[in-house]
Amino acid sequence: MIDTHTHIYLPEFDDDRDAVVTRAVEAGIHTLILPNIDLTTVEALHDTVDRYRGKCRAAMGLHPTSVEDDYQEQLSQIKTLLKTHRYCAIGEIGIDLYWDKSRLKEQKDAFARQTEWAAEMSMPIIIHCREALNEVLEVLETFPHNSVKGVFHSFTGSVAEVEEIRRRAGDFYFGINGIVTFKNAHMEETLHAIGRERMILETDAPYLAPVPRRGKRNEPAYTAYTAARVADIMGESIEAIDAVTTENARRLFDL
Repeated sequence: MIDTHTHIYLPEFDDDRDAVVTRAVEAGIHTLILPNIDLTTVEALHDTVDRYRGKCRAAMGLHPTSVEDDYQEQLSQIKTLLKTHRYCAIGEIGIDLYWDKSRLKEQKDAFARQTEWAAEMSMPIIIHCREALNEVLEVLETFPHNSVKGVFHSFTGSVAEVEEIRRRAGDFYFGINGIVTFKNAHMEETLHAIGRERMILETDAPYLAPVPRRGKRNEPAYTAYTAARVADIMGESIEAIDAVTTENARRLFDL
């Protein structure tokens, strides 16, 4: 099983990071993908990947909520990192209009430029999209259909949104995390619309812990709870969901 989106390099794990990785392995989570946030997290990200070499893979990008006045300088340094280090994806990138709508122009520019790099480097993108699906799709539509591959991280959208993404942007993957276990999530129809061939699992740790750990700090081992709920919804065994989502992640991130 692969946790395709986790931030175990953050301070929330400073006291027990070794134990967190051990618990993940014991739960059958053999690979962790760590998307970057901004320049302040690069050192911790690299240190964590180096410490758990063979278990962790890094992605590099500028998170939309970190797009500030200096975003162009941050992008310049991130582009240098992409040329000088090995990453499995560009991310986490995208548009977030939940907290602040005043930087939409800058967020769209940062997202477009990083997506362009991904196309040039034949790398997948990890998309953060919050209350901004149309704006994200407007950027993706500027690229030839299916010329960019990637995942809509922490996807909780409707069947109609799945169809809109496919129509306007191409055949992306969808990251499913602990939200699917929440009582009020009602994601059954969405998962069937996505289909097992385009589904990957994630935690977004330390955030969004699944039931029965909801409200606690999330961690990669809890991917297993998400897998169990997905298996229940899809009417398949946990082993089958593990196998197909693992293969999907390997294919997308070239693992």
